[in-house]
Amino acid sequence: MYIILAIIGGWAVNVAIDRGFIVGPKLRLLAHFHPIFFPIGNFAIGFFVLFSLIAGVVGIAYAIVDLTHLRFWNYHSLQLAAVFGLLAWVLTVLAMGYVRNHVEAFTIILTVMQFFYILAIRGRCQGAVPVKQHGNVA
Repeated sequence: MYIILAIIGGWAVNVAIDRGFIVGPKLRLLAHFHPIFFPIGNFAIGFFVLFSLIAGVVGIAYAIVDLTHLRFWNYHSLQLAAVFGLLAWVLTVLAMGYVRNHVEAFTIILTVMQFFYILAIRGRCQGAVPVKQHGNVA
């Protein structure tokens, strides 16, 4: 799902670059110039697209870390997966904060699903930290 979010964010950035306005060297900036200008939607769409793109990329990295955790399945990989999961969820919530249209419902669904996964993985993190002992213990 994070791949889809990154694709949608990348598409929106591409549209903004293609349809954006250019201020010539002898022209002044507009009175209501917005540094994150998107020709689609309202002024909040720019922030939504940027945070969605960042959340998508972090979410993809999180999926790779999660696959590594499934491969090794130990305490240390569990902690890394939990931290990346929480970071991806926080960025997705930040992107969801800018949602105003029903078109971005995908981000809301992704946020809720990621939250439940965080609850599940944090429930597994409770307990004592395993300690490996090396050498002969007499």
